[in-house]
Amino acid sequence: MNFTRWSARLPGTQRRTAARARRGSGRPQASAAAGGGSGSVPAARGELADASSGDEPPPRPTAAAQGWLEPAALRTLAGLSVPDILGQIPALVAVVHGPDHRIAYVNDAYADLFGLPVPGAPAGQALPELRDLGLLPLMDQVRRSGRPRTVKSRRVLAGDRYRPSYYTFTCTPIEVAAPGPAALPGPEGAADGDSRRAPAARPAPGARGREAADPRRGVLVFGANVTDQVEAAERLRGSERLQREAAVTLQRSLLPQKLEQPDDLRVAATYQPGGTDAAVGGDWYDVITLGAGRTALVIGDVMGRGVRAAAVMGQLRTAVRAYARLDLPPHEVLQLLDGLAAEIDPTQIATCAYAVHDPNEGRLVYASAGHLPMLVRDADGMLRHVTEPTGPPLGTGGWTHTSGTVPFTPGSTAVLYTDGLVERRDKDIDDGLAALERAFAGATGSPQVMCDRLIRTLGITAGHDDDVALLVLQNPVRTGHDAELFRNAALELLGGVEAAPRARAFASGVLASWRFPAELRDHGVLAAGELVANSLLHGTPPMRLRLRRTDRRLIIEVTDGDEHLPRRRRAEPADEAGRGISIVESVASSWGSRRTPGGGKAVWCEFLLPTAKDH
Repeated sequence: MNFTRWSARLPGTQRRTAARARRGSGRPQASAAAGGGSGSVPAARGELADASSGDEPPPRPTAAAQGWLEPAALRTLAGLSVPDILGQIPALVAVVHGPDHRIAYVNDAYADLFGLPVPGAPAGQALPELRDLGLLPLMDQVRRSGRPRTVKSRRVLAGDRYRPSYYTFTCTPIEVAAPGPAALPGPEGAADGDSRRAPAARPAPGARGREAADPRRGVLVFGANVTDQVEAAERLRGSERLQREAAVTLQRSLLPQKLEQPDDLRVAATYQPGGTDAAVGGDWYDVITLGAGRTALVIGDVMGRGVRAAAVMGQLRTAVRAYARLDLPPHEVLQLLDGLAAEIDPTQIATCAYAVHDPNEGRLVYASAGHLPMLVRDADGMLRHVTEPTGPPLGTGGWTHTSGTVPFTPGSTAVLYTDGLVERRDKDIDDGLAALERAFAGATGSPQVMCDRLIRTLGITAGHDDDVALLVLQNPVRTGHDAELFRNAALELLGGVEAAPRARAFASGVLASWRFPAELRDHGVLAAGELVANSLLHGTPPMRLRLRRTDRRLIIEVTDGDEHLPRRRRAEPADEAGRGISIVESVASSWGSRRTPGGGKAVWCEFLLPTAKDH
């Protein structure tokens, strides 16, 4: 369809075209209309002559000469008519009066945009744009209350315009009075030459209904073009949105892209960025598998917001993973982290909680550096607030952190979190902790379901003013077939020459009862024999051999009372010893060692089960 021909059918386009035609045809008659009185009625307002011509400019048409303007609306002010004042304003101006808002005047800018209306017609019929913009109810309210009202940034698409415009409209109550000295402010209507209009008397209560129907009461509609401001604000919002998306992407890239899933625990975590600005926070979490079925769980918070806080957070998280690989106790990890935090940025304060789960011991060993207490719910529903021991935040230096323990048997659930989950500006933090306890006490389902429920129950939304990191872990109760996939077997070794053959026989019998393939069984027996022989040679009693299987791996561990950790070394051809760890490394998937709390050590190796490897 031809757009020009189609757009010509629009009412606004027809009114605008008619207005332009009338203005063009009325220009030659402007001077005649000025001298001839009301007999000649040009369609357009009078225009000033060119000042360079030397001729006197023709006077503007009078109210009667306008034809569609009501005489009462055209009182003069210091020799200027309403068109002289309002006609030169580039904003949209319309004057209406009476209960049905009959049109008294529109200026050129209004006519150019919407077309020239029928004079004296109700605005609801002749100015449909006011209805579309939702201004008619506002004009009713202004006329009744006598107070101006403003609506901001209304979208206007008129005629054949491709690009929408935005206008802020102000509706102001006016009075289109009958002819007389007090009709409009002017020299002849003011006392002692004062041109200011005297204040109107307050109407009696019973007269309010009569005033609402008074045809002299009107409304001046003033529309200012704010398209540039609206578009600039939209561009600014778009830029801020892109910056925030980049900031959140940076923050999330520093967090684990895929959470490690231990064999013995079910774990889920949630990160919710806070605020709507581009600043990012320093909250983080992590799950680290340590080997031999043990798992480290970390949560921390760098105070403040911004890229600097996120950068410090990224460095601390990387350092935690490196220290965790040393398989140190939690308080020693925090002690190392404390010194590193002071070197990274002495002005930044960070809190951190570090916990280790050992399925053989059925407990969590943890340490805290100024972080909020962990919550643990036992299988029977009892809640534990893990508050001790807690040291100062990271980076303070000069403090010795200590570790504590809390039972974490099958059926238990724990939650680690940052302060954004429970802290509010208008409430005490104890109220937030109490709300978290109530929500956690009744939360059920998988760890991810519990994360979502806690976030929702505590009112964390996209507009929350602080970042939130949340980590939920469960020690599930296994029955039936699942219980068959998780087995433990242990043998106390008293030492002597018979210890190694006894350990190999025990391992062979246990692995056969667990129905492992022959190759895996042989490798397991070989690794158990080498670890026991190494402990007999370099360790001290008491010694223990422990075999553990999960749904994904076989774990063989030997403990003794000596603290010296083994290390792999290259044996010379003539050496009779020194090959045990190398043999274990060649047949097992991984191996490692750590010091135990009682003053000894544990040396372990792992084999991936065929189903896990195929998966």
